[in-house]
Amino acid sequence: MNTLYSDLKQLTKVGLSLSVVFSSVAGYLLAVETINIGTLLLLALGGFFMVGASNAFNQIIEKDTDAIMLRTQNRPLPTNRMTVNFALTIAVIFTILGISILYSINPKTALFGAVSIFIYTSVYTPLKSVTPLSVFVGAIPGAIPFMLGWVAATNHFGIEAGMLFLIQFFWQFPHFWAIGWLQFEEYKKAGFNMLPMNTKDKGAVKQIIFYTFIMILVSIIPVLKLSGSFYIHPITAIIVALLGVVMLYYAFKLHKSEENIDARKLMLSSVLYITVVQIVYVVDKFLH
Repeated sequence: MNTLYSDLKQLTKVGLSLSVVFSSVAGYLLAVETINIGTLLLLALGGFFMVGASNAFNQIIEKDTDAIMLRTQNRPLPTNRMTVNFALTIAVIFTILGISILYSINPKTALFGAVSIFIYTSVYTPLKSVTPLSVFVGAIPGAIPFMLGWVAATNHFGIEAGMLFLIQFFWQFPHFWAIGWLQFEEYKKAGFNMLPMNTKDKGAVKQIIFYTFIMILVSIIPVLKLSGSFYIHPITAIIVALLGVVMLYYAFKLHKSEENIDARKLMLSSVLYITVVQIVYVVDKFLH
């Protein structure tokens, strides 16, 4: 039973699913005047099932390539600890549960949830072995959770939700390219193109630096009060910018050294960035 439990955790990537739930909850808290615990729980649960479904479908499609890479070869499907039919059943159940729960909040939230699962499994996953542009496509479902919380709270997709989407959208490029750098040889074995122009060189890092700059700019735009009811204080903008500078520092270090150790620091600083920025936004909102 323990094995099945840990296999299900691997199939649905529980850790990643929880980080997505965290983003959705942050987006929800940014939008509401009064917190509805019922809606918040439904959002967390629906979001969890939605991401779990995407990950399960992804692992079904990539069963053979997962068997090639060290990082993934011990997953339940390549090792045959779990059958494809069983994994497919889980994926379908999670999809139905996720979309139904999000629909009970409002139809718009369910629609974005469904779009996210569709793009991740039907567009991003197959594109990984075709073009480095797959990262752009993957950044769309990856950016949906933060804005999903706003839509769940307001039943409206406007400039505020769009802003939250853009922040998480641009963040994903330095984040995923840092992972792409670390896993470059492994990805190459599996035939995946995860770095810009599919090369591990200074050119790839220049792209990382460029997108990190864009990410910082987008993250502090709310201070200008141009994004509707989503705005931040100048001191918050400074904190967010400084967090972005930490990422830039590691990106420049990677450009100089081209060493995996710096790519790893960049990746970890990107995780810190998105987590802390979302917390800082929420704290800022409840302070003013």
